[in-house]
Amino acid sequence: MGTMIKVGMADLNFCHEPDAITTLGLGSCVGVVLYDPVKKVAGLVHIMLPDSTKIKNNENKAKFADTGIEEMLGIIIREGATRARIKAKIAGGAQMFAFSTENDLLRVGTKNVEAVKAELLKLRIPIVAEDTGKNYGRTIEFYPETEELLVKAVGRAPYKI
Repeated sequence: MGTMIKVGMADLNFCHEPDAITTLGLGSCVGVVLYDPVKKVAGLVHIMLPDSTKIKNNENKAKFADTGIEEMLGIIIREGATRARIKAKIAGGAQMFAFSTENDLLRVGTKNVEAVKAELLKLRIPIVAEDTGKNYGRTIEFYPETEELLVKAVGRAPYKI
C-alpha cells in the first residue's frame, strides 16, 4: 500500500498505483475520479459549483465542473493515461437540506451532478459507477490498483463502487 494523496475542496490531484487518492466532506460537492485502468493512473477533482461562467471570481479551475474535469483530464494524460481508456466514477451531490425546493440556489448538489454528467458526456468519458444525491455527505478514496472507489458516510458502513 502506498501513500494516500489528499485533495481539498475546489482542488485536484493525481496518483499512480500503489498510491491512492481521497477527498473529504463531499456534501453538495461532487468528487470526480478519472482513471486509466491499464496505466493505473488516476485523478480526482473536488467540484464545488457547476458553471464557471456564472461566477465572477472563477480563476480556480478545480472549483467548477465545466473547467475542473477538463483540467484533470489533461493532467492524467500528461501522467501517462491513454485518452481512449479513461473512465470516470463520481460521488457526492447531496441535498444537504431537509426540505424539498425548486430554488436553484438551494439545489447545488443536483446542479453539480447534472453539470458533471454533461461535461463527461461532452468529453466522451464513460461513468462506470456513481453514488450521488441523497441527503448525506461522503468521503471517498480511490485505489488505482483495484479501480475501487471506497465511499464512507457517517452512520453507514463503508462500501465500494
